[in-house]
Amino acid sequence: MASTYTVNSGIEKPGTGEQSGTWGATTNTNFDIIDRVLNGVGTLTLTGTTTTLSTSDGSLSDGHYKVLILAGSPSGTNTITISPNDQSKMYLANNTTNQSVVFTQGSGGNVTIPASTSKWIYADGAGAGAQVRVLPSEVVEDSSPQLGGNLDLNSNNITGTGNINTTGTLTVTGAVSSGAIGTGSANITSTGTVQGGQFTLDNSSNDWTFTVSSNKLIISYSGTAKMELDTSGNLKVTGNVTAYGSI
Repeated sequence: MASTYTVNSGIEKPGTGEQSGTWGATTNTNFDIIDRVLNGVGTLTLTGTTTTLSTSDGSLSDGHYKVLILAGSPSGTNTITISPNDQSKMYLANNTTNQSVVFTQGSGGNVTIPASTSKWIYADGAGAGAQVRVLPSEVVEDSSPQLGGNLDLNSNNITGTGNINTTGTLTVTGAVSSGAIGTGSANITSTGTVQGGQFTLDNSSNDWTFTVSSNKLIISYSGTAKMELDTSGNLKVTGNVTAYGSI
């Protein structure tokens, strides 16, 4: 009975009674393949615009590496074809070149890795229609990230030009700084509760600041308190009060 090979890594399985007295070499090669699949780091030197990443049955191949360092000087976007197209694969690909690299295995879809970036990718081994997909490893790549608990910023900030949307409670123990609250290029939108000790409305170097202190709401401009409102409804202002109704 002749040898057969595992579906995804081409590890040789000698047939019953085969390779008598010589099976040790086959076993050692198999162990080397397993070692490379589990923890191997290999460098692919890319040239031109096309590369084939092959896995051969029963022998060590570049396609066995777990981590792929993409190096060299490709002349443009380099397309790496994973071969054969009926083997499932998972790689951590680190693109150290100055060109984008595209991983493909069939007509199902590809993954592009820009220059100087890394991605976890996997190929489904579905034959002619095989697809390469990316495994989300950063929040920006996950369209619906979720937390299992509270997010501790460890004294750092969350910055961005988009919106903060919540249907629950947004609790801030420091300051919330935004180009605008409610309108503008950086909004905080909530159908729940926004909690914080201080909110700042950015107006260049002269900011309006809303602070809660000693059960008072204090509104300041450029660091100087202009109005105080306490829990009894007493209102204190530092300037004039102009009213168009009754006081």
